[in-house]
Amino acid sequence: MKMTFRWYGRKDDDITLEQIRQIPGMQGVVGALFDIPVGEAWPLDKVMALKQDIESHGLAFETVESVNVHEDIKLGLPTRDRYIENYIISLKNLAKAGVSVVCYNFMPVFDWTRTELAKPLYDGSTALAYDYRLIAGKDPDTMVRDIMESSNGFTLPGWEPERLTALKELFEQYKDIDDEKLFEHLGYFLKAVVPEAEKLGIRMAIHPDDPPCPVFGLPRIVTSEKNLDRIVKLIDSPSNALTICSGSLGSNLNNDIPKIIRKFGKMDRIGFAHIRNIQVHEPWVFNEVAHNSKFGSLDVYDMMRALYDVHFEGPVRPDHGRMIWGEQGRPGYGLFDRALGANYLCGLWDAIVRENKNK
Repeated sequence: MKMTFRWYGRKDDDITLEQIRQIPGMQGVVGALFDIPVGEAWPLDKVMALKQDIESHGLAFETVESVNVHEDIKLGLPTRDRYIENYIISLKNLAKAGVSVVCYNFMPVFDWTRTELAKPLYDGSTALAYDYRLIAGKDPDTMVRDIMESSNGFTLPGWEPERLTALKELFEQYKDIDDEKLFEHLGYFLKAVVPEAEKLGIRMAIHPDDPPCPVFGLPRIVTSEKNLDRIVKLIDSPSNALTICSGSLGSNLNNDIPKIIRKFGKMDRIGFAHIRNIQVHEPWVFNEVAHNSKFGSLDVYDMMRALYDVHFEGPVRPDHGRMIWGEQGRPGYGLFDRALGANYLCGLWDAIVRENKNK
């Protein structure tokens, strides 16, 4: 396991590399070029500048989240081939910088959805939350406005302005796209990209839908063990891999995360792991909580044990956390709680290693 921390760069993150470096057990940074419009190729000079900045602080830059997939690829439009070519150029430039894992998603329109960015919890902290009943009472434009007004002035990954200004047109384009069509378009993308990624030594690690349920009627396909199995079979390659995001998959309590880890880990198809805990109140009503198992609905120890059992050596990062101690910053991505989460995960891993040695 390599403990990593997501970072949004000097221009759009109030957390510094100097602070990340001081988190016990921290080995690397998960970064991206957030100023490059989706669909454009990532320039090598900018990739190398990001690498130099991260590595100058004693941290590795081996994982990217995310090289976002252009909407035309998801829609299966004739223009998708041009965007796929640009995607492959980005992969080639990332490989030159030593990147070996690229996290991406295939969610239509919204890369992730929450109905609250600062839900007050019992202990005075705030957290990201989702309640399907609040979505049901809104139209997409209203939800976007509410989210942006709660963002504390930060740009939100996966909520690019150029997409959000054309919501009505996008929803019109998706009206004939169902799960089967989206699977077909994902397969087209993977069959073009994965062979190139394999040559470059990069693992493409698809992120589960967040949440893994329909939002405003948009299709969702990265939702369950069954669908993950279907995705890895679209093209048989270790470079066609998965990001196991416990919070995304775990919001559907029918998903057994340790079982999923063991199944796909034994197949060598896990490229990245996001570990967090959530409290599920009822189907599709949940919020983030502290990473410790006792505070949420997921058993974090069991998930870390499963990663150990399949000899996972890839990147792990603490996922969304609470905003604690009055911290102001990017909602869900504060320093304090995620640093505590990283320390907790490292402690669990060390304990599991000791347990195994004592057997």
